[in-house]
Amino acid sequence: MPENIGFVRDRISRAAAQCGRSVDSVTLIAVSKGQPATQIDAAARAGLRNFGESYLQEALEKMRAVSERDITWHFIGGLQANKTRSVAENFAWVHSVDRLRIAERLSAQRPYHAPPLNVCLQVNVGGELSKGGASPEDVPDLIAAIAKLTRLKLRGLMCLPPAEDDLDRQRHWFAQLRELFDSLNKSGAGLDTLSMGMSGDFEAAILEGATHVRVGTAIFGPRTNTIQSA
Repeated sequence: MPENIGFVRDRISRAAAQCGRSVDSVTLIAVSKGQPATQIDAAARAGLRNFGESYLQEALEKMRAVSERDITWHFIGGLQANKTRSVAENFAWVHSVDRLRIAERLSAQRPYHAPPLNVCLQVNVGGELSKGGASPEDVPDLIAAIAKLTRLKLRGLMCLPPAEDDLDRQRHWFAQLRELFDSLNKSGAGLDTLSMGMSGDFEAAILEGATHVRVGTAIFGPRTNTIQSA
């Protein structure tokens, strides 16, 4: 695994250099869903600090198993309303907020002894019915409403674009999110995070301004754990 992590970091560094960015401007989130706690522990020992999980019960079990490690936990999966309390209590980030009701519940349920929960609004840039996310035209109103929730810190936007093999096509979708991000900031949104790019396309995402890339297979290999309890 350390070799895989080094390879991913090299890819990030080359992509950042290609567009004149510092490698430090890109946060690597290791997507550990479906991986056992031993793999998370090994990755943490190799220097990774940010881990992404999609299935709540699986994540909570692994959090307990590696509780001595200095880890920042990111919830990156679809979030049901009846799961928001545990997410609000245990994660530092939620990348998949896609409607106001979820944001309101996360804010109301965030413990007051904890800092505000960092959140990104998921945007369905490709209009795919199989994927979650707000439609781009609804984003400005959602951003304005979420910004008023005191226990949340609205950080930026996230997307899961249509799968593409061609670099230019990959960049096309990421550019759409970046353009929306830039437009919102021109209106005073104050966003600082673009969460986009996975194992097969994170170079394209970095070229279009990604600040957080979510990488699983390129680090861990195929998932070994099939638990998918939301």
